[in-house]
Amino acid sequence: MPPEISLAQKLEERLKELSCLYEVSSAIRKHSDSVLETLEEICRITQRAWLFPDQAIVKLKFDDYSVLTSDLPEAPIVQQSNIHLFQENRGFIKVYYDTKKIANAHFLNEEQKLLNKIAIEISEFFERREIIKKEELLKRSAERNDRLSILGEITAGIAHELNTPLGNILGFAELIKSSSQENQTQKDTEKIIKAAIYSREIVKKLMYFACEMPQHKDFIQIKPVIDQALKLLSQNFQKAEINYNFKIDNPILEAQIDSIQFTQVLFNLLINAIYTSPKCSTISIEVSSTSTYFKLEIKDEGSGIPTDLKSKIFEPFFSTKPVGEGSGLGLSVVHGIVKSHRGEIITFDNEPAGTVFQIKIPLKM
Repeated sequence: MPPEISLAQKLEERLKELSCLYEVSSAIRKHSDSVLETLEEICRITQRAWLFPDQAIVKLKFDDYSVLTSDLPEAPIVQQSNIHLFQENRGFIKVYYDTKKIANAHFLNEEQKLLNKIAIEISEFFERREIIKKEELLKRSAERNDRLSILGEITAGIAHELNTPLGNILGFAELIKSSSQENQTQKDTEKIIKAAIYSREIVKKLMYFACEMPQHKDFIQIKPVIDQALKLLSQNFQKAEINYNFKIDNPILEAQIDSIQFTQVLFNLLINAIYTSPKCSTISIEVSSTSTYFKLEIKDEGSGIPTDLKSKIFEPFFSTKPVGEGSGLGLSVVHGIVKSHRGEIITFDNEPAGTVFQIKIPLKM
């Protein structure tokens, strides 16, 4: 049985409790940008508030953060309160005494209540940080969507304006080539035709990005579309000396999609995967489904996407390829098509190496 304490001691402990809570709140405000400094000061404040402050040892742990005021005793008694993040247990704060050093070591009921309040203060501190972080992510996402919306309108206009002159260039170049027998003229017009076709493809991608291409969404089977895309890219796989593995949990799975646009998504993602994959590696194409959506994952074994570039890869005209090897529109087109199908696309690291592109699209629009 812990010894009874006098009324004067109870008042003293009550004052220590109030002072402790005030100091904890002050520490949180003072070190709001430094989590570790905040937790270290909270531990020191807690230590001073206990009945035997010179002998109290405080340990605080939250996720990867860990603070200990001194070495843990060999023969401890301990008082503990858990730290939560949105009702999920993520850590604790403990106070120890060494029974070898304090013969009558014990904790007060008031101290347990105080420890619970300190744990609540710490929980609220981490919850506020998490809320601020989520608000910042939402703000950046909204800003990005605004930029993409504006850019979509601009690119749609540019694409429409370029279509007519490109058609004229291509038509007249083909006319010159067919009517001229001069060798140099033939070579020059061939260059013009190739450049015009390349430019027309970029315009097409711009229109895909801007969602200006007409959509025809029908209920079609997913497997034949992927089989056809893999068949058309078989030469690309062979030339790069790369294998592929295609798995689908439901071979007769149907979804309401635009087959041409979905093929465009497959082409862009697979060509990117082939470009980044080392020889003799394998690209995995996996399709799974629920009652409401299907999920497509394309996994390569390449070098992966640097962390600082992951937030930019879906931005138009951003490319990590050398100049002349990519327009920087491929993933923007993919993003636009997926969004127009009310789907979502994310990317994350493959294990042990490479990148995974994951797409989720509703089975029914």
